[in-house]
Amino acid sequence: MKGLGDSIYSFLDGKIGIKRCSVDDVRKGRGYLVRTFPDLIKRVASLSFNNPEYILFFRGQERDFKDKSARSTLQSPLFRKIPKTKRLPFNVIRKRYKVLSDAEDLLSELYDFEGDEKVRRFDILRWAILQHYQVCRTPLLDVTHSLRVACSFAHLEDKPKETFLYALAMPQISGSITASSEAGIQIVRLLSICPPQALRPHYQEGYLVGEYPTITLKGKSEYLQKELDFGRRLLCKFRLGKPTAFWSHHFTNIQKGALFPDGDRLEELANRIKEECT
Repeated sequence: MKGLGDSIYSFLDGKIGIKRCSVDDVRKGRGYLVRTFPDLIKRVASLSFNNPEYILFFRGQERDFKDKSARSTLQSPLFRKIPKTKRLPFNVIRKRYKVLSDAEDLLSELYDFEGDEKVRRFDILRWAILQHYQVCRTPLLDVTHSLRVACSFAHLEDKPKETFLYALAMPQISGSITASSEAGIQIVRLLSICPPQALRPHYQEGYLVGEYPTITLKGKSEYLQKELDFGRRLLCKFRLGKPTAFWSHHFTNIQKGALFPDGDRLEELANRIKEECT
């Protein structure tokens, strides 16, 4: 995928106002502190205005993971927790792809919801479902278009500490799957591919992003690890204030029971596949 380079506008820790900088400046920084949700909204509005060529997606995390160069790293699960070699170790990736392949086969066999023909035809749709329901590792990364959802994930465990919110710059989207050859990215809109019985994607306003065109298993070993890192699309990194001060009666967080609602029929199928394949 293509990185953002050295000409973006962002907020950097210790700086006043939005500044022109590089994506590496953002990744290496500590993160811009925002103490309240309304304060965050104002900063994101400024990001959107000053970077009009991109659409923003968000991801909330408890920790800011770093690569060996001390830059924030946002890798899809398939490439996490592997040896820090220059290139991806083929033997590790092959084992993970085998689990993914087995889960895909079972999903295709058991999927009996509306849109089943599309799910059987396109691997990116199967990956999106398996990733979002945490069945197994895939080459996709979960993001959301909702600031409130992303911040609620950052504060999911309700611990009294600073957490992180990442604003990722992506190409403009259209339809259920957007593919950009220029950016080397594809974006899946879960709400467009999951049936009404799948509640979680609708509560989370979920999207998934991956490289485009899809790289084969053999091809993966030819890429540098850093080339498959979504940190290269990091427009801004925020440190969120403590939950008790960040949220208010006007702007409340979304509770875990709402982000992971009961009665989700697709989750029931996903859990069955997970038990058999992992």
